[in-house]
Amino acid sequence: MSGSATNNMTREQVKAAVRAIPAGSGYVWDGVDDDDRPLTEAELSTGLAVALRKRGRPVGTANKEQVAIRFDREVLDSFRNAGPGWQTRMNDALRDWLKTHTPA
Repeated sequence: MSGSATNNMTREQVKAAVRAIPAGSGYVWDGVDDDDRPLTEAELSTGLAVALRKRGRPVGTANKEQVAIRFDREVLDSFRNAGPGWQTRMNDALRDWLKTHTPA
């Protein structure tokens, strides 16, 4: 069974019901969904935009690039068996190697 068995209202019906909540009931709604409205300059400058950001994968830094690369299974298993953060440790190991070698 998909959906909710207790609520068969459409999105528009729910919005209309919320708008009909009487004043003084402790609920205030300006009729605009947070997802629909643009952020103001004040919200952008105070960091409120960070609080309103959607869930999901965090924004990455611009100094890394995703590539497809093949490693020996033993090398991958060694890093993976050390637990979470294995990709960062592998990156650090390669960075250390570059300090003493030239990739040619």
